Amino acid sequence: MHNANIYCLCLDNNLKSIVSNLNYIPVGLGKKKFDDDWLKDNTGKNISFKNSYYGEYTFHYWIWKNKIKYYKENEWIGFCTYRRFWSNSPKKKEVTNFKEFNNTVLNEIPNEWEKYDVILADKINLEQIKWSKIFKYGKKALLQNPGAIFKKGRNIKFHFDMFHGNQILNQAINLLNNDDKTDFYKFTIQNNSFNQANMFVCKSKKLLERYYQSIFPWLERCEKIFGFNLEGYSKIRIYAFLAERFLPYWFHKNAKVLEWPIFFYDLNKN
Repeated sequence: MHNANIYCLCLDNNLKSIVSNLNYIPVGLGKKKFDDDWLKDNTGKNISFKNSYYGEYTFHYWIWKNKIKYYKENEWIGFCTYRRFWSNSPKKKEVTNFKEFNNTVLNEIPNEWEKYDVILADKINLEQIKWSKIFKYGKKALLQNPGAIFKKGRNIKFHFDMFHGNQILNQAINLLNNDDKTDFYKFTIQNNSFNQANMFVCKSKKLLERYYQSIFPWLERCEKIFGFNLEGYSKIRIYAFLAERFLPYWFHKNAKVLEWPIFFYDLNKN
């Protein structure tokens, strides 16, 4: 993209040509083999060995430690994945085929973004959790959060407890610095939605560095409690899920934010 650096995080080598044709920067994550012309999270100073647990944050660590110093202050730096992309329009769209994908995917920074520091993905509404899922996954969480019997009570904390384990979020919050501990706890209690998918685009490298300086020491402290002997999708990526809730809290607190639609389309279909 000519007016931004958009990194597309991938798990398969065969997606290189599609991503490059978008003028995005293809990034290979984890243990799979990627050709030499990929940018990979296992080079330079890295935590690639944690990818199964950290998800996309192994590349954020790589950016922080190896790349961010080379960016200019007002240069857009953004992230998407091979299944989730930024829309080129402020209107939410569904994409079902590759033609629609090409007509919908972001190809330049919209004018609407210029007055903002950070763009976050549109929110998911937690009030719409189906009762069938609550009965299947959330019985213990409901005992801890009885207000969730009503839609307005289905906040971020309840949602996290239901899918990732009771009290895990609270234990993690207790490891935050004093500036964020109280405010982030309130955020998880008072909000019934959050900006999804760990996706953002940032115009300030100083702001991005500050975010990384907040998130990574916290996640490292969390490792001492939760470790890496984790099983099942809802548990093994616990550090990525914690980051997904912390990210919108931190940027809304520290920056001028615009929310923007993302859409789902799996490039492996092509």
